[in-house]
Amino acid sequence: MKIIWSPLSVERLENIYDFIAGDNLTAAEKTVESIFMKVEKLTQFSERGRKVPEVKRDDIREIFEGEYRIIYRIETKRIVILTIRNFKQLLPDEDLI
Repeated sequence: MKIIWSPLSVERLENIYDFIAGDNLTAAEKTVESIFMKVEKLTQFSERGRKVPEVKRDDIREIFEGEYRIIYRIETKRIVILTIRNFKQLLPDEDLI
């Protein structure tokens, strides 16, 4: 399986990095690295994440890393990372496009 990062997911990851780096650069780097490592594991078992409760679809799933939801879509030969959100944030429909 190939991992594809949507433009929105890249933007969210950059925002997370910038926010954390404002206080602690090392923590920001570790957080982003942990997210990348968690996503990379999806290539071995793409269905390991739970179905996203807000969306009643089998192909839209999420995994957690710390306080972040990594929301992705399973396709035939690839996994598309749709967005990354703090678990306290609401998930807008447009994040799943």
